[in-house]
Amino acid sequence: MADEKQAQGNPPATDSRRALDQVPDELPPEIREELKEDVEKLEQIGFTDAALKTRTNLQVWWRWAFFLLALTLSIFHLYTALYGQLPSYQQRTFHLGFGLGLTFLLYPAKTAFSQQQARRSWILTGLVLAGLAFLVANGDAGLHTVLPAVGVVLLVQAARHLPWQLAGMPVADVVLALLSFGALLYLFTSSDEIMRRGAIHPETDIAVGALAVMLVLVAAQRVIGTPLVAVAAVMLAYAFYGDQMPGFLQHSGYSIDRIISTQLLGLEGVFGTPIAVSSTFIFMFMIFAAMLQRTGMERFFTEFAFGATGWMTGGTAKVGVLTSAFSGTITGSSVANTVGNGAFTIPMMKKSGYKGEYAGAVEAASSTGGQIAPPVMGAAAFIMIDITGQPYSEIMKAAIIPAILFFVAQYVIIHYDSKRLRIGGLPRHQLPKVGRLIARKGYLIIPIVVIFLILLDGQTPMRAATYAIGAAVAINLLAQLVALAFRKWRAMEDKLTPMAVLDGLVDAARLALPIIVACAAAGLIAGVITLTGIGLRLANELVSLSGGHLLTTAFLAMIACLILGIGVPTTANYVITATLAAPAIMIAGGFESGTTQILIAHMFVYYFGVLADITPPVCLASYAASGIAQSNPIRTGVQSARIALGGFLVPYMFLLSPELLMQDATWGGIVLAFVTATFGIFCVACAVVGFIDRPINPLIRLALAAAGLLLLHASVVGDLLGLAVGVSIFAWQWWTGPRARRQAAVTTGDR
Repeated sequence: MADEKQAQGNPPATDSRRALDQVPDELPPEIREELKEDVEKLEQIGFTDAALKTRTNLQVWWRWAFFLLALTLSIFHLYTALYGQLPSYQQRTFHLGFGLGLTFLLYPAKTAFSQQQARRSWILTGLVLAGLAFLVANGDAGLHTVLPAVGVVLLVQAARHLPWQLAGMPVADVVLALLSFGALLYLFTSSDEIMRRGAIHPETDIAVGALAVMLVLVAAQRVIGTPLVAVAAVMLAYAFYGDQMPGFLQHSGYSIDRIISTQLLGLEGVFGTPIAVSSTFIFMFMIFAAMLQRTGMERFFTEFAFGATGWMTGGTAKVGVLTSAFSGTITGSSVANTVGNGAFTIPMMKKSGYKGEYAGAVEAASSTGGQIAPPVMGAAAFIMIDITGQPYSEIMKAAIIPAILFFVAQYVIIHYDSKRLRIGGLPRHQLPKVGRLIARKGYLIIPIVVIFLILLDGQTPMRAATYAIGAAVAINLLAQLVALAFRKWRAMEDKLTPMAVLDGLVDAARLALPIIVACAAAGLIAGVITLTGIGLRLANELVSLSGGHLLTTAFLAMIACLILGIGVPTTANYVITATLAAPAIMIAGGFESGTTQILIAHMFVYYFGVLADITPPVCLASYAASGIAQSNPIRTGVQSARIALGGFLVPYMFLLSPELLMQDATWGGIVLAFVTATFGIFCVACAVVGFIDRPINPLIRLALAAAGLLLLHASVVGDLLGLAVGVSIFAWQWWTGPRARRQAAVTTGDR
């Protein structure tokens, strides 16, 4: 136990070094030293590790084992991307087998229990075992399904409560990892026979399937948390007890063997759309993100953000927004991005005068926005490709204007909050020069441009990611040759040496583990929805509950997404709501199955799945930010939702004005919708702050908010009225501003 506690004492070097390396060299030495001290304090208390829940400082043997296994997984994906994928079932079983095995090696079980918690844990285990025994006694389950489940339950308890270790690694976790590799390897090697058998499988296949289901649930609990496991378990129970359910929830019920067969022994359930996408383009984009981090892209983004906005009013907060937005488009993870960038942006904002809650909220909101910003969005956006049947180029194009509106609203709120708080920027002469930076490092953007061009050419995300990885490596090697020619190679930062490339491939696998586990658990839920046919029935009930009104249906869908997001990550959230809520929006809107209508419904639920990360009471990104800021988590979450106000309005905007998705619309209509929507969201943001040039009267704030809302809907009358009211209020502020400032100066004695 002592060894394990010691192993978990420090955060991963990759995350802490990433935070330190992003601090621009041009900043004044005293600021750089203060920021480094703040990051080092976070290292000492192990915050990064606590936020990401991973083991660190593994003993040498296990470090090499993880390195080689993770490298094997990444090389497998590179090979299949270059030379052709394996048959679907084999591609997905290999992907999931290594993902689960590596998860048990990297993510520890909770071992710190109070006496009451330990007692509760054993009572719950006893109830689970009693339930399994009842199923056997009642003839509902055979020993071939129950024994694997019992074995996994006992191993989980051993990992939690027994101090047995093998070279510093809990023996139970080693066994769980071996079972993961073994079970999925069996499915991998038997894929041809499994596919040939159809719906009839021998007990051996069912036993391995039952083992794999339990391993997925345990891995999901470690990586993501109990709520997602609870949802998946309830859905599995629903598939079995469906004949006892009331009303529209009732179905004929399925045997345990049939449920396991659907979940693991076919291309539905666990090996359905989520894991299919995870085992192809998502993993390749993880490799792309890891390579970009090692070529200096994040440092370039940070320096660009400092140079572009660091000198402005509220400059440090705006730097946090730009840095996190840029990084978020690469990593696609709200929490990981919040932890990585927040380690230096949040202390920097606090030193400028922002309260901890506000600094944490800025980081959480902007990191969350990274999942909706093209070209590389969150993992759920890639799953949208298979669910909607739309190419990623269309999804990316549809996301451009909504993402701009999201960040415009955030920028405006931060700007006027900073004016109200009288927080300025950093000295301009001490910040990086944007022009010089682009001339010196602008070539780093080329891989991003490659992705845009390939996707717009209609090619697949897999090919775009593969070419972008090649471009990132080739450009870095070319830069090294140029540096070598000018005898500056030794001084060159961010060189892609062979070891750096291998380290990047391993880090890509590490970054992908939460996505692999989330996709597998989401597949369990989606498999039950498909098997029972509950999806369409729930969609019809949702429409009936809303009276068939589009906005009411959309509001209920939003609430469902936010509630589901309390314990379910964005990827799983989207998979569930895409099969339940998105069809309801399409039915209520009378939408036909065209590209625009499909994207409207799916982008709507995707947005609110993302925003659940910053919506109280449980807001994972805000919690991570509050840990760094040492602030109240709930207040940080409330501030995050306030700063990200645009995200809550944007989905309704493109629901009412489809032109904002740039689908089936003229350029004139798109430009008009964009301009009016931008001014509208500007007005609403100012109304939220209650300050423009000076504090705004409450009645004026209401009028400004109403004007903004009128501009958000594509209506000529609404646009004209909203424009008239909004322009009048801003003109009045501008016209009377100098006189108000003179009166305030006289009142306060400030000459």
